[in-house]
Parts: sequence; C-alpha cells; structure tokens
Amino acid sequence: MLPRETLATARIPDGEELTLVSHGRDFIIMLGRDELMGTRMQFSEEQLAVLTLAELGAKAPRVLIGGYGMGFTYRAALGAVGDSGEVVVAEIVPEILDWARGPLSSLTGDSLDHPRGEVVLCDVAALIDDANDGTTGKFDAILLDVDNGPDGIVRDPNDRLYTRTGLAKAREALNPGGILSVWSAAPDHKFTRRLKDAGFHVDVREVRARPNNKGPRHTLWFARK
Repeated sequence: MLPRETLATARIPDGEELTLVSHGRDFIIMLGRDELMGTRMQFSEEQLAVLTLAELGAKAPRVLIGGYGMGFTYRAALGAVGDSGEVVVAEIVPEILDWARGPLSSLTGDSLDHPRGEVVLCDVAALIDDANDGTTGKFDAILLDVDNGPDGIVRDPNDRLYTRTGLAKAREALNPGGILSVWSAAPDHKFTRRLKDAGFHVDVREVRARPNNKGPRHTLWFARK
C-alpha cells in the first residue's frame, strides 16, 4: 500500500488546519482525517459548473464561484463560459493558491492567468454583498463549494451562506433567470425546502464522484431565480 506524504499545511481563518498530501500520483486535501477533495474524485465538482452553464444558456455569463480548492469547478467553468464569459472565484486561504502554483501546478496549468478568470482572496459572502450594493455587477450564476455542503464542517461562518438570509442575498445578487448551484457530499431535504422558501425553482441531482459512474454519490442543487 502506498504511503501518504504530507506536502503542506494551511490554517483556515476561523477554522481548522488543511493538509495537502500526495498518494502515489494523486493529491488530496484533508481536514483532520476527512478527505475534502482529491484528484481521484473530481467529476461532481466539475459537473457543478458544466451542468449550471448548460442550463443557463447565457451568451456571456458572469459566474461567481465560492471556493477554489483544487480548481476543478473553476477550470470547468472557464471551459464552459465561452469567449465572452467571466469567472470570479473567492478563496479565503492564501496557501491554496500557493499550492495551485506549486505542488498542483500540473493540474492548474495556466488557468490562474486566464484572461476570463479572476481569483479574489476573500469570503464569497463579501462578493455577494458587493453585487447587492452596486459595487459590482450582478451574476448569472453563483456556484458554492465552500464546505462539505449546507451542513458545513470546514468553518462555522460558512453556515450563513445556507440560511434563509444568506440564500436571499444570493438570490438578490443574481440576474433574472440566474442560477445558484450548491455542491454537497450528502442530500439535505431541509436545504431543498429552504431554497424553495427563498423563492427559487429547485432541481436536485445526484452525480457520482467519478466519470465512470463509480465513487460516492454527491448532491447538486440548481436553484433558478
């Protein structure tokens, strides 16, 4: 059995420590003993972007992503927004970007320098607030993968994104017909109800973690304004 090698660690603001480890040719980001994400199971995170943009159908969509992680959702969004779209990512852990340009550079490629992409070091809630107060334009899609789902484990402040108030703010930050998409490791029927109570039309799908229809089943919500 191949051993795991610790490559780097980083402290989450208001949260615990993340660890980047290698396992043979694969990479994994750990929170304690929990695997948050890894290169063997990235398909559902990519589908968060691919399926959202397929449903959106906008010619020049403006997309906000909460959480960079290993960049799976970000790169998939860049590949799906077309020549005129824009993708903005909010990431709160600076070391995540150091890892992207360092040990994970083979995954990252030139995506962090992409002309249609931007990574901002801040809480995604701040960019949602900016869209609501007129500091920036509104978004055609908001993709949230900042935790393990609506029942967060990474940091307590993430919970506010999934409250009725947080969902109302996300809805207000969307253009008409825009979509709020949320990734989760598990289903959450109460969250589905909260989305509907916030005024969204909701579609819930299960997507496997691997493209060969294997691995855990993850839940994706697509909530249209």
